[in-house]
Amino acid sequence: MQIDLSGRIAVVTGASRRVGIGAAVAHRLAAAGADIFVTYFRPYDASMPWGSRDDEIEALLAELRALGVRAYGMEANLAQPSGPAHVMDAVSGLLGTPAILVNNACVSEPGDILHVDADQLDRHYAVNTRATVLLCQEFVRRWTGERGGRIISVSSGQSYSAMPGEIAYVVTKAAIEALTLTLAAEVAGRGITVNAIDPGATDTGWMEDDLRDHIAARTYLGRIGLPTDAANLICFLASEQGEWITGQIIRSRGGA
Repeated sequence: MQIDLSGRIAVVTGASRRVGIGAAVAHRLAAAGADIFVTYFRPYDASMPWGSRDDEIEALLAELRALGVRAYGMEANLAQPSGPAHVMDAVSGLLGTPAILVNNACVSEPGDILHVDADQLDRHYAVNTRATVLLCQEFVRRWTGERGGRIISVSSGQSYSAMPGEIAYVVTKAAIEALTLTLAAEVAGRGITVNAIDPGATDTGWMEDDLRDHIAARTYLGRIGLPTDAANLICFLASEQGEWITGQIIRSRGGA
């Protein structure tokens, strides 16, 4: 099936790491012809064990432009209440009105029920929940088309299986699934579809070998999820062929 996104503008948040889901999504949408605007936030990656090189975003943008599309990036602290509006203003100024919004950026820190505190909950809420809602709001405000608008968020299966030891992450990402159902109903008359994907455990460089092998053994296909798996599904949902799908949380977990 040929997917053609030519002439459409896509916003992909959380694309600072070339091995991550955000970068894979940007590549896939660009390969289908969409112009791309990505956000990233290096201070967060620098605080994580996997880190991020300073040249990664520049390399990603060069790769996207080599595919023949326009591509821009913006370092954005989505934890700031004004962050989503600044992002969408930049997109409109550089590229035009976005037709596709992929909410991928998130904060993820370990912390069980005995150790989570208010500050950690607030850090997760600010990015995982509030920023996602405000980005959706800004997208809907700017959308003027009769059909073809797409909002796609990345869930993590919080309503599907337990994730002990990450309470703040779990409760804020679970809100994305609830948002998807209600927002889809709210904006259906505006020609916008709203969906979320649950890609399952995905190898973006954070897994130890024993964990990777353990998860792979539980899948029907005997392998771990890859960023390209999530990107292919998102690209389909963003396409004209995905127009009949809205208000769904799609489990793409290899059977795990």
